[in-house]
Amino acid sequence: MKMIQPLACAALSAVLFSVMPAFAQTPGAMSSMNCSDTNMKAMNDSMMKMTDATKKAAAMKEMEMAKDMMGKKDDNGCKMHMDKAMGMMK
Repeated sequence: MKMIQPLACAALSAVLFSVMPAFAQTPGAMSSMNCSDTNMKAMNDSMMKMTDATKKAAAMKEMEMAKDMMGKKDDNGCKMHMDKAMGMMK
């Protein structure tokens, strides 16, 4: 019994340490961009390199909506549309 507790503790620790990075990254945390002219230009440059015309058109539409939201000072709306455009570029 004395030997099982340290082994169980070590196994549990190993599992927790291996799973922890997955919980630390919330969905969209790594891909979310803030709305700035610099990021808009970077996204536009990436869109111009897209080869799928359908996805490119949809991403461009999302970026236009993001620009409109940025002009209205709606940062959350802008980020939402930029994130959608980024998703189309994958």
